[in-house]
Amino acid sequence: MFRLTGLFRAACRTFCSAADDMAKGKFFYAVRKGHKTGVYTSWDECKSQVDKFPSASFKKFASERDAWAFVRGIEPSAVPDVKKVTQSVESDVTLLPKRGPEPLEYIPLGKKRCHSEEEAGHQPKRVKPSESSTSQNSSSESSDGFTYMGDAVVVYTDGCCSRNGQSGARAGIGVYWGCNNPLNVAERLQGRQTNQRAEIQAACRALEQAKQNNIKKLVLYTDSKFTINGVTSWVKNWKLNSWRLKSGDQVTNKDDFVKLDRLNGQVEVVWMHIPGHAGYRGNEEADRLSREGAAKPLQPEHKEKDEHL
Repeated sequence: MFRLTGLFRAACRTFCSAADDMAKGKFFYAVRKGHKTGVYTSWDECKSQVDKFPSASFKKFASERDAWAFVRGIEPSAVPDVKKVTQSVESDVTLLPKRGPEPLEYIPLGKKRCHSEEEAGHQPKRVKPSESSTSQNSSSESSDGFTYMGDAVVVYTDGCCSRNGQSGARAGIGVYWGCNNPLNVAERLQGRQTNQRAEIQAACRALEQAKQNNIKKLVLYTDSKFTINGVTSWVKNWKLNSWRLKSGDQVTNKDDFVKLDRLNGQVEVVWMHIPGHAGYRGNEEADRLSREGAAKPLQPEHKEKDEHL
């Protein structure tokens, strides 16, 4: 009986602590896969661990216990219900019933279909795991028509090309901001019709729109590892080597990456990889828009204004 009473008191303390956190609006940011895994107490700290990390996995929780459960890959248990705890004490059964985490702004991550590629100090404060720490994914759309992750707007981009590398190729770009969002894009790719150019230019289009609409922070999901690696890693060496590969050949998509690199420096972007054709709505919608764009006729090309300011 003494043992059960002790367990009941411990459960009540856990409940009160979690309730206090939620009342204060306190959240915990769990990083399962990133530069350094763990639980952080602010979005900025979390972002520093997942920014430019391919296939990063992270999520926001109202409970520290659930956050650590996510980091460890375990189904998180919810804040215990006092009534259920009382009943379980009386019957000497499990004290902490499980349910899913609170609905939070989260977009599932993963890996992508293969594309050919041209080339294959600060320690933020982390929350220490509690001894008792042992998912359901959900995303939410705000009243302004955008989906947010922390204070960053979420966007999906995709590019496609039929008869890629052949005569009569048709390429399109798709940018998906949300259901019926007026910023959604379905456009024919201008210039050379290839899949890789379409993927890069779709990302460029999203960053251009972010600038035009005063969106300062962006989480950009693409199923193109080629685009992510190019803009976050390879481009640094390309610029040092006068835009040439290790083989001495010139970077095939130089003009596209020059543009993407410039835009990437003007908007704060977290680049995220998501699996293609895996049922994720944002990616599927961006794919649909890109195919719609590819079906459109080519427009007369016009010289772009180079915005360096």
